[in-house]
Amino acid sequence: MTTASKITLFRIVLIPVFFVLMLIRFPGHDWAALGVFIVASLTDMLDGHVARKYGQTSNFGKFLDPLADKLLVIAALLVFVANGQMACWAAMVIITRELAVTGLRLVAMESGLVIAAGRSGKVKTFVSMVGICIMIPEWKNTAIIGSFDLNWLIVILMLVTTVYSGVEYFVKNIKLLKHDK
Repeated sequence: MTTASKITLFRIVLIPVFFVLMLIRFPGHDWAALGVFIVASLTDMLDGHVARKYGQTSNFGKFLDPLADKLLVIAALLVFVANGQMACWAAMVIITRELAVTGLRLVAMESGLVIAAGRSGKVKTFVSMVGICIMIPEWKNTAIIGSFDLNWLIVILMLVTTVYSGVEYFVKNIKLLKHDK
Protein backbone atom coordinates (compact mmCIF):
# COMPACT_ATOMS: atom_id res chain seq x y z
CA MET A 1 0.00 0.00 0.00
CA THR A 2 1.33 3.43 -0.98
CA THR A 3 1.94 6.30 1.41
CA ALA A 4 -0.74 8.30 -0.42
CA SER A 5 -3.30 5.53 0.18
CA LYS A 6 -2.33 5.35 3.85
CA ILE A 7 -2.97 9.09 4.16
CA THR A 8 -6.39 8.60 2.54
CA LEU A 9 -7.17 5.74 4.95
CA PHE A 10 -6.19 8.02 7.83
CA ARG A 11 -8.78 10.54 6.55
CA ILE A 12 -11.41 7.79 6.58
CA VAL A 13 -10.48 6.90 10.17
CA LEU A 14 -10.93 10.56 11.14
CA ILE A 15 -14.52 10.64 9.83
CA PRO A 16 -16.14 8.71 12.72
CA VAL A 17 -13.97 10.69 15.17
CA PHE A 18 -15.35 13.92 13.66
CA PHE A 19 -18.88 12.52 13.71
CA VAL A 20 -18.72 11.53 17.38
CA LEU A 21 -17.16 14.86 18.39
CA MET A 22 -20.03 16.68 16.67
CA LEU A 23 -22.73 14.59 18.33
CA ILE A 24 -21.39 14.28 21.87
CA ARG A 25 -21.79 17.56 23.72
CA PHE A 26 -18.99 18.61 26.06
CA PRO A 27 -17.22 21.93 26.47
CA GLY A 28 -15.14 22.56 23.37
CA HIS A 29 -16.49 19.58 21.43
CA ASP A 30 -17.22 21.79 18.41
CA TRP A 31 -13.67 23.16 18.31
CA ALA A 32 -12.23 19.65 18.63
CA ALA A 33 -14.51 18.54 15.77
CA LEU A 34 -13.40 21.53 13.70
CA GLY A 35 -9.76 20.58 14.27
CA VAL A 36 -10.40 17.01 13.16
CA PHE A 37 -12.35 18.22 10.10
CA ILE A 38 -9.53 20.58 9.09
CA VAL A 39 -6.89 17.86 9.50
CA ALA A 40 -9.02 15.45 7.47
CA SER A 41 -9.53 18.09 4.76
CA LEU A 42 -5.81 18.85 4.61
CA THR A 43 -4.98 15.16 4.19
CA ASP A 44 -6.93 15.33 0.92
CA MET A 45 -4.42 17.82 -0.48
CA LEU A 46 -1.53 15.92 1.06
CA ASP A 47 -2.40 12.50 -0.37
CA GLY A 48 -2.81 14.00 -3.85
CA HIS A 49 0.52 15.80 -3.58
CA VAL A 50 2.31 12.65 -2.38
CA ALA A 51 0.70 10.51 -5.08
CA ARG A 52 1.75 12.90 -7.87
CA LYS A 53 5.22 13.74 -6.54
CA TYR A 54 6.26 10.16 -5.85
CA GLY A 55 4.33 8.46 -8.64
CA GLN A 56 2.04 6.65 -6.19
CA THR A 57 -1.17 6.86 -8.17
CA SER A 58 -3.06 3.59 -8.02
CA ASN A 59 -6.52 2.30 -8.84
CA PHE A 60 -7.09 1.78 -5.11
CA GLY A 61 -6.21 5.43 -4.46
CA LYS A 62 -8.34 6.65 -7.37
CA PHE A 63 -11.28 4.79 -5.83
CA LEU A 64 -10.61 5.59 -2.17
CA ASP A 65 -9.74 9.30 -2.37
CA PRO A 66 -13.05 10.59 -3.79
CA LEU A 67 -14.95 8.17 -1.55
CA ALA A 68 -13.19 9.58 1.53
CA ASP A 69 -13.99 13.14 0.42
CA LYS A 70 -17.66 12.36 -0.03
CA LEU A 71 -17.92 10.47 3.27
CA LEU A 72 -16.38 13.41 5.15
CA VAL A 73 -18.78 15.93 3.64
CA ILE A 74 -21.80 13.62 4.05
CA ALA A 75 -20.90 13.08 7.73
CA ALA A 76 -20.91 16.86 8.26
CA LEU A 77 -24.21 17.29 6.39
CA LEU A 78 -25.88 14.54 8.43
CA VAL A 79 -24.82 16.21 11.67
CA PHE A 80 -26.07 19.58 10.42
CA VAL A 81 -29.44 18.03 9.58
CA ALA A 82 -29.58 16.32 13.00
CA ASN A 83 -28.72 19.64 14.71
CA GLY A 84 -31.32 21.59 12.73
CA GLN A 85 -28.63 23.64 10.98
CA MET A 86 -29.56 22.40 7.52
CA ALA A 87 -32.82 21.27 6.01
CA CYS A 88 -32.89 17.63 5.00
CA TRP A 89 -33.82 18.56 1.42
CA ALA A 90 -30.75 20.83 1.16
CA ALA A 91 -28.44 18.04 2.29
CA MET A 92 -30.16 15.72 -0.18
CA VAL A 93 -29.53 18.14 -3.07
CA ILE A 94 -25.82 18.28 -2.19
CA ILE A 95 -25.50 14.51 -1.77
CA THR A 96 -27.44 13.86 -4.99
CA ARG A 97 -25.07 16.10 -6.95
CA GLU A 98 -22.07 14.27 -5.53
CA LEU A 99 -23.48 10.88 -6.46
CA ALA A 100 -24.64 12.04 -9.91
CA VAL A 101 -21.25 13.52 -10.84
CA THR A 102 -19.54 10.37 -9.56
CA GLY A 103 -21.85 8.29 -11.75
CA LEU A 104 -21.09 10.51 -14.74
CA ARG A 105 -17.37 10.05 -14.14
CA LEU A 106 -17.86 6.27 -14.04
CA VAL A 107 -19.67 6.37 -17.39
CA ALA A 108 -16.84 8.49 -18.80
CA MET A 109 -14.24 6.07 -17.47
CA GLU A 110 -16.01 3.19 -19.18
CA SER A 111 -15.65 5.13 -22.43
CA GLY A 112 -11.95 5.70 -21.73
CA LEU A 113 -12.43 9.35 -20.80
CA VAL A 114 -11.54 11.27 -17.67
CA ILE A 115 -13.69 14.16 -16.48
CA ALA A 116 -11.32 16.47 -14.67
CA ALA A 117 -12.60 18.74 -11.94
CA GLY A 118 -13.82 21.93 -13.56
CA ARG A 119 -13.48 25.41 -12.14
CA SER A 120 -17.06 25.40 -10.84
CA GLY A 121 -16.42 22.05 -9.11
CA LYS A 122 -13.35 23.50 -7.41
CA VAL A 123 -15.32 26.56 -6.33
CA LYS A 124 -18.07 24.26 -5.00
CA THR A 125 -15.51 22.25 -3.03
CA PHE A 126 -13.91 25.40 -1.60
CA VAL A 127 -17.27 26.92 -0.62
CA SER A 128 -18.39 23.61 0.92
CA MET A 129 -15.24 23.01 2.94
CA VAL A 130 -14.97 26.59 4.22
CA GLY A 131 -18.72 26.68 4.84
CA ILE A 132 -18.62 23.47 6.84
CA CYS A 133 -15.72 24.85 8.90
CA ILE A 134 -17.79 27.95 9.69
CA MET A 135 -20.90 25.90 10.53
CA ILE A 136 -19.15 23.58 13.02
CA PRO A 137 -18.43 25.98 15.93
CA GLU A 138 -21.10 27.16 18.33
CA TRP A 139 -21.12 30.76 16.99
CA LYS A 140 -22.51 29.51 13.68
CA ASN A 141 -25.99 30.96 14.35
CA THR A 142 -24.80 34.56 14.36
CA ALA A 143 -27.61 36.75 12.99
CA ILE A 144 -26.76 38.75 9.90
CA ILE A 145 -30.07 40.49 9.14
CA GLY A 146 -32.98 39.91 11.48
CA SER A 147 -33.47 36.17 11.87
CA PHE A 148 -31.37 35.42 8.76
CA ASP A 149 -28.19 33.91 10.15
CA LEU A 150 -24.72 33.06 8.88
CA ASN A 151 -25.61 29.37 8.96
CA TRP A 152 -28.37 29.74 6.36
CA LEU A 153 -26.23 32.02 4.19
CA ILE A 154 -23.63 29.26 4.04
CA VAL A 155 -26.27 26.64 3.18
CA ILE A 156 -27.55 28.86 0.36
CA LEU A 157 -24.01 29.39 -0.98
CA MET A 158 -23.36 25.65 -0.82
CA LEU A 159 -26.60 24.93 -2.66
CA VAL A 160 -25.99 27.51 -5.39
CA THR A 161 -22.41 26.35 -6.09
CA THR A 162 -23.46 22.70 -5.87
CA VAL A 163 -26.34 23.02 -8.32
CA TYR A 164 -24.38 25.24 -10.71
CA SER A 165 -21.38 22.92 -10.85
CA GLY A 166 -23.59 19.83 -11.17
CA VAL A 167 -25.50 21.33 -14.09
CA GLU A 168 -22.24 22.42 -15.71
CA TYR A 169 -20.76 18.90 -15.47
CA PHE A 170 -23.84 17.41 -17.11
CA VAL A 171 -24.21 20.08 -19.82
CA LYS A 172 -20.54 19.71 -20.81
CA ASN A 173 -20.74 15.91 -20.81
CA ILE A 174 -24.28 15.16 -21.94
CA LYS A 175 -22.91 13.34 -25.00
CA LEU A 176 -21.70 10.58 -22.68
CA LEU A 177 -25.25 9.82 -21.64
CA LYS A 178 -26.63 9.93 -25.19
CA HIS A 179 -24.09 7.52 -26.67
CA ASP A 180 -25.10 3.86 -26.56
CA LYS A 181 -22.90 1.04 -27.78
